[in-house]
Amino acid sequence: MSPKHLLFDLDGTLTDPREGITRCVQFALARQDIRVLDLADLECFIGPPLKESFMHFHGLDEAGASQAVADYRERFSDVGMYENRVYQGMPELLDLLRRDGRRLFVVTSKPWFYARPITEHFGLAPYFETVHGSEMDGTRTDKRDLIAHVLHQEHIPPTDALMIGDRRYDIIGARHNGVASVAVGYGYGSHAELVAVGYGYGSHAELQAANPSYGCDSVAALRRLLAA
Repeated sequence: MSPKHLLFDLDGTLTDPREGITRCVQFALARQDIRVLDLADLECFIGPPLKESFMHFHGLDEAGASQAVADYRERFSDVGMYENRVYQGMPELLDLLRRDGRRLFVVTSKPWFYARPITEHFGLAPYFETVHGSEMDGTRTDKRDLIAHVLHQEHIPPTDALMIGDRRYDIIGARHNGVASVAVGYGYGSHAELVAVGYGYGSHAELQAANPSYGCDSVAALRRLLAA
């Protein structure tokens, strides 16, 4: 397939941020006297907007969730953003796509203030024209709003774009904007929620309204799809 404009989610799509995100969430919850020992119990925080996740998964009110975000960022800015790794085969895929004339963009609900140094630190920045993310005040954490913003800012026709991500937020945001999507099964949303018909990802109900256009269970499969 050959859409010219490829929109990549960051966490769980380009990189595996499990250690950094879960340890920062653990740190923030401890400040609220909530002790979580098993980091696997905090993987649900990888991908969705942070403030809403504190409220949804641990019952914090708005003020408590805002404080938890501030505490999370305290550790994340220092060490958490670098407790991360690029998925094997991803740099080679990005290089192939750039040499093929595609336009690549990072589109993440993570604040761009963090996303840009992360892509630079891990050597991914040269492959992307721009790294788009939310604002520190929470503006455009909703992927529907963020994708609409990117399409407008970069003058991208929705019919010539493809959103690639591992969470339902990526797929729903793409569909809302008339953009095709790929649900990747190697990240953190696949088995829990990315279950569109035909791709064998978890529960059908979660994504009935979203229904990704394609599904890939590995970076190698994604390469085969995008190079086809």
